[in-house]
Amino acid sequence: MSVAVDHLVINTRFDTEAAATLFRQLGFTLTPQGHHSLGSINHLVMFTEGYLELIGLPLGTNTLRLEVLDSPRGIDGLVVATADPKATHAALLDRGFRVQPVQYFSRPVEIDGAAAEARFGTVRLVPGQFLAGRVYFCHHQTPELVWRPEWLGHANGATVLAGLTVVSQDPEATRRQYAKLGAFDSGFVLDIIDEATLTERFAALAQALTPRAERFAAITFRGADPLLLARHAARLGLDHRVEAARVTIAVPAFDLLLEFIA
Repeated sequence: MSVAVDHLVINTRFDTEAAATLFRQLGFTLTPQGHHSLGSINHLVMFTEGYLELIGLPLGTNTLRLEVLDSPRGIDGLVVATADPKATHAALLDRGFRVQPVQYFSRPVEIDGAAAEARFGTVRLVPGQFLAGRVYFCHHQTPELVWRPEWLGHANGATVLAGLTVVSQDPEATRRQYAKLGAFDSGFVLDIIDEATLTERFAALAQALTPRAERFAAITFRGADPLLLARHAARLGLDHRVEAARVTIAVPAFDLLLEFIA
């Protein structure tokens, strides 16, 4: 079965605005801060297909989203698109996954000065089945409120959310587990590798990551201007590595690596 990535999630915990500032300084366009009914806040980096979510927790409130609070800082979620949450829930059970009840939630948005409500339905797996982080399915009931033309262009040139690198002590076993979700469309690469391969690809930058038995390690974007991204990284004091048509950047404040390919 073919599946498509809906979005990737970076858990910023209580530093969401610091993360948003950093991504803006790297040349991304971000949506305004959103507030979920579940008790979390976010900014999105939108692409024609898929997006990156900077999720975090609000200050000064007792209503906190526990799955975010209980997860580590860094790349925290791989979210798969679904058009039918109830059918997906049943299919995941058939494949042997332990699945939570379908969850519906919303967040207010303002479009052209008018208030609206973006609504979502999600199918979440019981934690522990994917050691790298949260894996779940998302249905957008109001996609027109999320994919807006004013949010799709990025000054750094990035046009595609192209991949996620997963580091595992047992890549073969991890690949088999992810394969049960379905095969991702060719436009998105889920690359499951070991620590040695990560070091080959990212050199000394890989040392910026907190060691874990399994983790989401790097996000790949395509269509970007590597030299422009390198200048942004240098200005921000971020360690980076430049190649002919590729730049990699370590973001230790949020325990992740970014890869940009022309």
